[in-house]
Amino acid sequence: MTHPDNDRRPALVCLPTYNERDNLAPIVEAILAATPEVDVLVIDDNSPDGTGALADGLAARTGRVHVLHRAGKEGLGKAYLAGFAWALARGYERVLEMDADFSHDPKYLPAMLALSKDADLVLGSRNVPGGGTVNWGLGRRLLSKGGSLYARTILGLEVRDLTGGFKCFRREVLEAIDLPTVQCSGYAFQIELTFRAARKGFRIRELPITFVDRRVGQSKMSRRIVLEAIAKVWSIRLSGFH
Repeated sequence: MTHPDNDRRPALVCLPTYNERDNLAPIVEAILAATPEVDVLVIDDNSPDGTGALADGLAARTGRVHVLHRAGKEGLGKAYLAGFAWALARGYERVLEMDADFSHDPKYLPAMLALSKDADLVLGSRNVPGGGTVNWGLGRRLLSKGGSLYARTILGLEVRDLTGGFKCFRREVLEAIDLPTVQCSGYAFQIELTFRAARKGFRIRELPITFVDRRVGQSKMSRRIVLEAIAKVWSIRLSGFH
């Protein structure tokens, strides 16, 4: 959807939630404080713990918070696609994605937005110099780095962190990707989006970040999810995206 320039909005952070009641208010407050020009869209998949109602309360207190209620849990990829479509329809110039559990620190948002002036897609990267992880065991670190190396090799990409979910897109990237045709979900969803952006010739930059394992609640990441993503790499390569 095309909007006149005076109807464009600077940036929107898409924040998918499922049972994130304890994390939601602190992460939203941190995002709003770190980036005065950014709005937040909470995309709640009908959380049983009342996260959606809490999000509505936050939205009622400020015009910078919005809520997209979905009927149920369909996976991270579907939630992000719904959020991206919402953002594009409302004229946002930059669309960011991040986790609601503080594993992605809002302090990096200003640097991501600054880099996006000269890049079409900015990735918060654990695998470039200056980046890293906290509270990860050796097995998880090896699985993540090995999976990213494998996907990079198969897909012929220079990007070092293909499975990360902390990103800033220029709206032109999301428009060019043709969101309804995205096939993957979960960690493979992140790989597919970056691959499709690269195939379209967009400029991709990686910003070093420290990824900290979640503060509150249970991690939704598992070995099965990562291995599933790795298995989908060949289908992404053979899909004929251009």
